[in-house]
Amino acid sequence: MASFRLRPRAMFHFALICVILLLSNLPVMANMYHRPNIVLILTDDLDVSIGGMIPLNKTRKLIGDAGITFPNTFVASPLCCPSRASILTGKYPHNHHVINNTLEGNCSSQSWQKTQEPATFPALLQKYGYYQTFFAGKYLNEYGNKEAGGVDHVPSGWDYWFALEKNSKYYNYTLSVNGKAQRHGQNYSEDYLTDVLANISIEFLQYKSNYRPFFMMVSTPAPHSPWTAAPQYEGQFPNVKAPRDPSFNIHGKDKHWLIRQAKTPMANSSVEFLDNAYRKRWRTLLSVDDLVEKVVKKLEVRGELANTYVIFTSDNGYHTGQFSLPLDKRQLYEFDIRVPLLVRGPNIKPNQTSPLLVANIDLGPTILDMAGYNANKTQMDGMSFLPIMGNSSTWRTDVLVEYEGEGHNVSDPACPILGPGVSECFPDCVCEDSYNNTYACVRTLSQAANLQYCEFDDNEVFVEVYNLTADPFQLTNIAKTIDQEVLERMNHRLMMLQSCSGQSCRTPGVYDSRFKFQPRLMFDNLSPHRSRWRQIKYLV
Repeated sequence: MASFRLRPRAMFHFALICVILLLSNLPVMANMYHRPNIVLILTDDLDVSIGGMIPLNKTRKLIGDAGITFPNTFVASPLCCPSRASILTGKYPHNHHVINNTLEGNCSSQSWQKTQEPATFPALLQKYGYYQTFFAGKYLNEYGNKEAGGVDHVPSGWDYWFALEKNSKYYNYTLSVNGKAQRHGQNYSEDYLTDVLANISIEFLQYKSNYRPFFMMVSTPAPHSPWTAAPQYEGQFPNVKAPRDPSFNIHGKDKHWLIRQAKTPMANSSVEFLDNAYRKRWRTLLSVDDLVEKVVKKLEVRGELANTYVIFTSDNGYHTGQFSLPLDKRQLYEFDIRVPLLVRGPNIKPNQTSPLLVANIDLGPTILDMAGYNANKTQMDGMSFLPIMGNSSTWRTDVLVEYEGEGHNVSDPACPILGPGVSECFPDCVCEDSYNNTYACVRTLSQAANLQYCEFDDNEVFVEVYNLTADPFQLTNIAKTIDQEVLERMNHRLMMLQSCSGQSCRTPGVYDSRFKFQPRLMFDNLSPHRSRWRQIKYLV
């Protein structure tokens, strides 16, 4: 076999070319090396309105106190899969088309995989930002379904993939480890999922490349049911009960029929059940608190904390007895649509609180902005809130909340009296969802107004409106007493938002001085998605 040798002159030219190439890429490499790292910790069903953040002492200290808290953060939909799809895509549900937690509702379906996953913000970080990307935990509720590729499917944009098959569990689950099934049992030290996610995350931080920035997303099962606490926390909070706020165990007499059907007062057994569930939720969160501490401390030990954004949030809120609804999310009220959001990182001053209105569709654009990528190049509906963490004052005044109700075509055995069309029913015949629990809301927050305007797609076209300045617990629906012009403007804005896409989702709201009321456009802009809802024949 002939040997290949370079002559001295050729070797010189070869070395010179290598040096030139290296020097020409130094600015790019230097820029890449100094880009910030980003960590997103996403919890499951963590409320902020009924005390969900109270047990998370370490999280509030290590992230909130070290950075900024956004108390007015809302989800685009109060249900796991649509909300998580909004986080990943930066889009409202009417644009990413995930409407519920089922494969038929586009949750991790093949259509989602083909049309939405390639344009998620992690895919853009990996493709254009040269980021190492790591995911661990719950992805989407139907991820791993054999009809959509099973656990072999690794979504676009992820270098390291440790995803839970389907919905939240704490023991006896399967992880997809870079497309290979890894089964876990019920041994605490080896299998408790929140701790497993913490250990995988620490291992990634230890062994990742030090020459590329990283994005890490850790998605915990807590505090989602079945609310299984780690053994050392099983006895915590023995005397804690669900908060008895003004909306607890009262009749929502002026609300949508689904709320009105709840039995008031609740049976003692129902109150005991939800109090117990509330305690269990808090107990699961103590392991999340440990996870946050381990991640932050690891970043600190490695000297990377100062150049790392750490974001903590949830996919939706939760309720325990509000308006006599036992346990769930899915409703339009603050306890279900408002979530925690805490951020620390480079150039973010500690102990800040921002009153501005943020939505989970803003997470993707913000993370891209942190990485130096222009989110305006995407089709995302959200906005980067990175500038407002530096005290920029220009910001939006409203966001859209959408939910498409689910029901069964046959009567629920727990509640035959209500007939077909309902779901999520409890033994005492209180149902948390139905086909016509389909609504869209404009949530407005500005110096001039703190309002929520909602329309249901039902035979009544039922409307709920709340002035949250005067009525923070949404006890009184003022739809029949509010000024008619305000109703018309809010209806107009709702239809505009339901037909928006990308930049048009960021136009001025009703209480923005730049807002223009054009009634003639009200019907021209009727959302195709909403028109389809109108065609559904509801069973209840």
